[in-house]
This record gives sequence, structure tokens and C-alpha cells, in this order.
Amino acid sequence: MDQGLNALLEPGMMVRHPIEADWGLGQVQSNIGTRITVNFEHRGKVVIDGRQVALVRVFDY
Repeated sequence: MDQGLNALLEPGMMVRHPIEADWGLGQVQSNIGTRITVNFEHRGKVVIDGRQVALVRVFDY
């Protein structure tokens, strides 16, 4: 899987993990190459491989 829409994520954008709903809302900290660092409400800072996980952008939070 390529990075797809994850490539458009920028620091400050809000996202959710498509499988780990209990992590809560996350804020993108950085997006470098295929590595996306997100700070989630209930999980803390996580580095996501954008080739493996398609994060879901949240517009209304």
C-alpha cells in the first residue's frame, strides 16, 4: 500500500486510527516520508507507518 491520502496530513490536523478507536482523537505532530507521528488522547505519541495504516482525517471535533 502506498501512503495515499496520508501524504496530505500536516502537523496540527486531527485524525483517528481506523482500527484502534479506543486511542481517541489524535493530532498529527509530523509527517516525514512514510512515518507519521500522532499524539492520541488515550494512547500518547505513536509513530505510524503510512504504508500500513490509512489514518482517518477528522474535521469536526
